[in-house]
Amino acid sequence: MKLKSIVKIFLVALLVVACKEDVKDDVVTEFSFNVEQFSDIKILRYQIPGWDDLTLKEQKLVYYLVEAGLAGRDIMWDQNYRHNLKIRTALENVYSNYSGDKTTDNWMAFETYLKRIWFSNGIHHHYSNDKLKPEFSKDYLNELMIATNTKLDGVAFNVMFNEEDAKKVNQAKGVDNVALSAVNFYGPNVTSDDVINFYKTKKSPDPERPLSYGLNSQLVKEDGVLKERVYKSGGLYGAAIDEIVKWLKKAQGVAENKAQGDAIALLIQYYKTGDLQTWDDYNVAWTAATAGNVDYINSFIEVYNDPLGYRGSYETIVQINDFDMSQKMAVLSENAQWFEDNSPLMEVHKKDSVVGVSYKVVTVAGEAGDASPSTPIGVNLPNANWIRKEIGSKSVSLGNITYAYSNAGSSGRLKEFVHDEEELKLEEEFGGLADKLHTALHEVVGHASGQLNPGVGETKETLKNYASTLEEGRADLVGLYYLYDSKLQELGLVDDWKKIGMAAYDGYIRNGLMTQLIRLNLGDDVEEAHMRNRQWVSAWAYEKGLEDNVIEKVTRDGKTYFNINDYDKLHALFGQLLRETQRIKSEGDYAAVEVLVEGYGVRVDQAIHAEVLERNKQFTAAPYSGFVNPVLVPTTNDAGEIIAIEVTQPKGYSEQMLYYSKMYNHLPNVN
Repeated sequence: MKLKSIVKIFLVALLVVACKEDVKDDVVTEFSFNVEQFSDIKILRYQIPGWDDLTLKEQKLVYYLVEAGLAGRDIMWDQNYRHNLKIRTALENVYSNYSGDKTTDNWMAFETYLKRIWFSNGIHHHYSNDKLKPEFSKDYLNELMIATNTKLDGVAFNVMFNEEDAKKVNQAKGVDNVALSAVNFYGPNVTSDDVINFYKTKKSPDPERPLSYGLNSQLVKEDGVLKERVYKSGGLYGAAIDEIVKWLKKAQGVAENKAQGDAIALLIQYYKTGDLQTWDDYNVAWTAATAGNVDYINSFIEVYNDPLGYRGSYETIVQINDFDMSQKMAVLSENAQWFEDNSPLMEVHKKDSVVGVSYKVVTVAGEAGDASPSTPIGVNLPNANWIRKEIGSKSVSLGNITYAYSNAGSSGRLKEFVHDEEELKLEEEFGGLADKLHTALHEVVGHASGQLNPGVGETKETLKNYASTLEEGRADLVGLYYLYDSKLQELGLVDDWKKIGMAAYDGYIRNGLMTQLIRLNLGDDVEEAHMRNRQWVSAWAYEKGLEDNVIEKVTRDGKTYFNINDYDKLHALFGQLLRETQRIKSEGDYAAVEVLVEGYGVRVDQAIHAEVLERNKQFTAAPYSGFVNPVLVPTTNDAGEIIAIEVTQPKGYSEQMLYYSKMYNHLPNVN
């Protein structure tokens, strides 16, 4: 599970993972985290502190893992939409070869459209899932294509301008979510019922350790018969997977220890065979391999882009351990059992033994696929419930990514939406730390907590299209519940637990009921899983606290604010909702999750939405941020052996995107 919200991560007073200065040849230069801004996007860059402290062997391991990740980059593009690669190739050819007037509004609109496509890994918005709308005409694009001798077939060309495939992921109630989702996990004419019925017939050899059926395949109909096209060497995406395997083999050769090398070997075997039992074997080995300076995430993992939650999107993150910060924050994983034992869950839903929850602050060295350019800030894996229960999980906070966010400047929106000076002061003094703690509690404690009732299937089977938002909301609630608990102060994590909790509650309610709406067009429903969970958690708490005026809706000078009057009672409400969400998950109660999400998390108060958008117009900073990646440049000797690897920064966003398309174009013939 990963947290993609742009919030800060952990303990601002302690988290010093990067320096704002570069030092080269004894010359100190200021490092600029900002690259450029366009549309609703801001592009940033990040550093890799501690690189020079790694041995050459460790640097090679990082380099090989980064290359393995980039080798599969185009898989994500094709998974997102079947015409993405054709469209990207055509638009990049125009961008690279057009020699006409580049000062016109039309050209600037074309350039912005291409940059938005790069950011989203396709023609659908990375967060809202809506199709991106070009602000230029078909005729103008035709002119550009003729001028650059660019070819693009009718369907792929027209879809940029028509109403077809309008949503990448359609989570609306009462429709066929598979048929109406443009994501390329399912072939033409495959319906939601087809998918559900197909996987009902799949029986795991060990029912207590269910396989992740559907995770690494595309489901299609051939002559009316459903068939999986498996992602593997020699199968779907085989050309890119062979490149991934090539680099993973190099990484295996410089593994830091046997456990790490054995895990990489299993990942290679999984890519070669597509066997889901091997995938589980790999996850068990990867979870247990906690020693060393370098770690990674690589494969088809998160299922948010599948409307039914079966299929994993390709992603990779390569990580260098920040041992100092990880040691300081190990207190959370060391006390995971205390958090479980003292949670408001029903006793039957608590784990008797929370095992193997490792927590680290890491430095990102490279990302690709679903993790780039829009990156998570925290990750907890693996996702299989039985592995979490029997073996444990790994939780990481991406320290240098958070540092880059926090040093790239702020938008000034805070003063506009806080209720009063007291709330502003709390946020300014304690909000950063509260956000970091919430992220860590969400990942380390939240996703690791609770258990399913015996005989209850996986949440993707029982809760279907609501599984992802229920899980993210449940983990959020674990964090919210413990943020207002003296245990944090007892563990030495905070100096004033009440003020930390108050700041966290203010920020969560403010965001869940108001400020996150700047990311939606007026009239839209909430569809993204994390946005939904923040709204249904906040709206439920607001409604249930009305009688006691726990959260007060205030109107002043024509502006709306939400003011928390009773933090103790809000804490109790979060505990009640946490208990209920765990019950829903543990029992697989689809009817209850549907009422919760549809009743509180989907519909938007249009008057408040219009007001929020109007109040936000004064701010120019983009609501979304993402990153270019540092470039690792190896130096070789005459024998072709790597003797040094230097960390450099790309010239710019466009340059990196074009370079990636040229160097990692391993799926030219996917259809």
